[in-house]
Amino acid sequence: MKRISHGMYATLFGVVHLALGVNLMLAVVASPFIALLVTTDPSLSWPLLALAAIPAGAGIAAAFGTFREHASGERSVFRTFIRQLRATGLKALALSCAVVTAVVVAAVDVFVLVPTGAGAVLAPLLVVIALLAVAVGFVGLTALTEDPSARLRDVIRISLLLAVRRLPFTLASFAVIGVQAAVVVAAPALGIGVTAAACLYVVWAGARHTLQPALKPVEA
Repeated sequence: MKRISHGMYATLFGVVHLALGVNLMLAVVASPFIALLVTTDPSLSWPLLALAAIPAGAGIAAAFGTFREHASGERSVFRTFIRQLRATGLKALALSCAVVTAVVVAAVDVFVLVPTGAGAVLAPLLVVIALLAVAVGFVGLTALTEDPSARLRDVIRISLLLAVRRLPFTLASFAVIGVQAAVVVAAPALGIGVTAAACLYVVWAGARHTLQPALKPVEA
């Protein structure tokens, strides 16, 4: 029987350390959102959940930055997460606020318009707008980890353009997010404590591929 090499053990340990460390740090940053999610009825507490989701966006950006540095050889998880949170936190909060606002407004409008005659026409459009906002959020948070000095206006514009142009990556990310949401609903402890980092890693990888046209250096 072929023995597993020391390098393989080190790689596996690094992956587990990354996943558990990111999950822990995300749980700390997103603790208000998680507390509301598991202790209240989301159908009644959704305004507070929306507010609590805004700082969670900064945690997601820090997680994406941690994945990026880990792929470049960085093995520290906690220090890297905190460093990324400091580097991207303010802009990530602003982007997260814009995304949450767009999703909430679209969702409320859908519920208001569905019983009316205009609902059949406008509701699908509003759903698309909400989904685009979420896509821009994930791609934009990834862009901020690539260039924390980028202007937020440029990040949103480029993220919207590329999320639509490279639709397969966007749809794949939504599929992964859907699976993660189902896991969280069925088993919150498993979804929050174990699979969250894996889900975000896949979304980050897809968003980074989406951003490739903007990340390529301009040839002289």
